[in-house]
Amino acid sequence: MKNFRLGKLVIAIVALVFFSSCEKDSNNGNNDVRDFIVAFDDPSIPYREIETTREIELVFSEIAQGDGSIEIQIIPSKAIYGVDFSTQPAAAGDKLIVPIVKGTKSSTFTFENLIFPYDRMDKTIQFNIAKVNYEAKTPKIQGYNVMMISFDTSLGGILTPNVGGPTQPNQVYVDLGGKAMYEVKRTSWDLAFDSGSEFRVRLNGSVYMAAGIIKGAKNIDEVREDATIQTMKGLVKIGTFDPANLEYIDDPSGDPDITAIHRISDVDADNKIYLVNLGFEPGTGNVEPGSVEVTGKERGWKKLRILKRQGGYLLQYADLNESTHKEVLIPKTPGFNFTFFSFNSNGIVSVEPSKTKWDLNFTVFTNKVDQAGDPKGSYGYSDFILQNRYGGVKAYKVEIPKGDKTFFKAYNLQSVEESKLSEDFSTIGGTWREVANAKILYKDVFYVIKDAKGNYYKMRMLDFFNAAGDRGYPKFEYALLR
Repeated sequence: MKNFRLGKLVIAIVALVFFSSCEKDSNNGNNDVRDFIVAFDDPSIPYREIETTREIELVFSEIAQGDGSIEIQIIPSKAIYGVDFSTQPAAAGDKLIVPIVKGTKSSTFTFENLIFPYDRMDKTIQFNIAKVNYEAKTPKIQGYNVMMISFDTSLGGILTPNVGGPTQPNQVYVDLGGKAMYEVKRTSWDLAFDSGSEFRVRLNGSVYMAAGIIKGAKNIDEVREDATIQTMKGLVKIGTFDPANLEYIDDPSGDPDITAIHRISDVDADNKIYLVNLGFEPGTGNVEPGSVEVTGKERGWKKLRILKRQGGYLLQYADLNESTHKEVLIPKTPGFNFTFFSFNSNGIVSVEPSKTKWDLNFTVFTNKVDQAGDPKGSYGYSDFILQNRYGGVKAYKVEIPKGDKTFFKAYNLQSVEESKLSEDFSTIGGTWREVANAKILYKDVFYVIKDAKGNYYKMRMLDFFNAAGDRGYPKFEYALLR
């Protein structure tokens, strides 16, 4: 816990110092923070994490040389002080006074939730640092000067999705508004069945799956691993550097009309039988610092056919040389983008949060590749970020003018260019780093994201290595645009 708290303190101080006019200047050798700066250590806390009480911390840029106080304005929405929540120390009107004690480097107050189970999910409480009373030095309010407790609209912060290191065995779904992360194994699912108005099925591109129509096949039980299938096995895979193999993957943009498995027809006879490459397990063993090993042993092959049934899907599948197939009814799941199926469990599995409860997905991904503009087909990418296209999430990249250290901080809601917002899955993708040769994090780009609830955020990557130089440890910062 000591290291965790130190990490949070460093993040808050970095934020308040980095964004301030009194930041360290490496060019003039000035290593002193001249003012006494106060900020919240975290700009947002999910309301759902507070059943009873929560300590709210304010951090200082240096150890307090004298006593003082911090005046905090309380701005509730659809919540009443003394009914829905309270604080210790108690507030007077909309003002809370938190003491600064000489010799300390932080102060705290307690937030008390007075209603549990929660009676509503739309209440928010905002705390603004209004004034710092401190005579030992000139006090300043910078960095995280606003903190919000809410269910859906986080002010932002710094998150570290656990993709699992250089083998990247996990996919991590991120809800920006709820400041929440949901982690699943990449191998926990194989097929995603559209739960909306479409009848589409997507492959698990995070394990490099691919699928191709077995031409001439009419009966799934009669398909065998013959010469035709052997030939197809050399084609239905990613990374062949043949542009033609794009037909065996889902389009990386997320376009629902371009999928390896074609739209499911009302007419059974029109629904083809497919050879499915299940891709790879994550890698195992030691990985050199700076490298990744996202593929291990092959997961094998299946034959399948999908029909429409009872408002959902009927999945027929088997191993290649089996003469009797299995059948599973796959219903649509209201409120979710997809219903997910796993061949390992032979059943439906939980993967994504509901469609408005996630915005970004940190994952391995099957993408297109080209060399000097020459298309080379599909290829696997690690350290990739997808956006929730089907939940309405859009994004665009912003390039920071050279030498402008205040551009990111100054970028606000009025700066947003709606016409640039893109629904493309891979708008963020891997455009924030270089890994082909040198391993470089681009520090001159960030992203504007319109989330699933209609909020606008700015987001930038801070790292994708750990302290030992291992890849697969992403960290990013984001902030609500206002």
